[in-house]
Amino acid sequence: MRRPPTARTALRAAAAVLALSLTLAACSGEAGDDPTTPAPTDAAATPAPDATATAEDVAALEAVVVDGAVGAEPTVTLPSTPFTVSAPVARLLDDGTGEEIAAGDMIDLDSVWVKGTDGTVDSSTWKNGKPEQVVVSDDALVAVISDLLVGNKVGTRFAFAVPAGDTTAVAVGEVVGKRPSRAVGTPVEPAAGLPAITLDDTGKPSIEPVDGDAPTELVVQPLIEGDGPAVESGQTITVQYSGWLWDGSPFDSSWDRGAPASFGIGVQQVITGWDEGLVGQKVGSQVLLVVPPDKAYGDVERDTIPAGSTLVFVVDILAAG
Repeated sequence: MRRPPTARTALRAAAAVLALSLTLAACSGEAGDDPTTPAPTDAAATPAPDATATAEDVAALEAVVVDGAVGAEPTVTLPSTPFTVSAPVARLLDDGTGEEIAAGDMIDLDSVWVKGTDGTVDSSTWKNGKPEQVVVSDDALVAVISDLLVGNKVGTRFAFAVPAGDTTAVAVGEVVGKRPSRAVGTPVEPAAGLPAITLDDTGKPSIEPVDGDAPTELVVQPLIEGDGPAVESGQTITVQYSGWLWDGSPFDSSWDRGAPASFGIGVQQVITGWDEGLVGQKVGSQVLLVVPPDKAYGDVERDTIPAGSTLVFVVDILAAG
């Protein structure tokens, strides 16, 4: 099975733009990829996974001066320029006082980046007023950041430096919120004849299949209606989901992997049933999708999914932007 995009680090080392964005990897695959497994990381965009900060790297980041109160954009002053480190390195600046952050949580993160070449500000979410939605995991973040965040609390502020091509990028990030890890909203009574869905205490769904032939048309049935904005084509959405064959056989679940998944919607990065079924749904909603073969994989076998399969998904839409 080809691997479609999911949430991962996009600590981009472009000369002009560096933003602490946890965006989708660009997908070179064709339409019809299954929204299930992580995309391979881009070696040009992220540091080597085995890169370890040296004592000199730690000392260099300690020498970076960060001024300003928590909750507002800080001023970042480098000890000298050009500023360099040899590997990703992070430093806790302020403890948070809000909810505790756990692995797999989705947080809202403000950040400001400065250029290691001359210390000037390169980008800032404080200026554009749009914190980024980030999943706290090693798949989505450089490990030194996820290690620092897990066990700390909302309000945590940290400094971070990373090699970026011929230079080094320095950031100060601040966790400004924590999002629900499951759909939250008004329950909706589903139409008759659909598989019955039950949720455990964490929100993970299970299915009770129904007898009879599967629908031949796409079924989009909200189970919980959230109160967030409607998902728009071209956005990146972050979801928790589980998928089954029509007979109830499971084939994939983000819940089992321990973290939500992110991908582009309405842009042929996932199967047609997802593109058509999730655009227009509200953030915070839980949606049951019954996807016929022509909007899934048609007559093509995909790993444990037989050719000609009707697929059933329960999708919790956690964020879109």
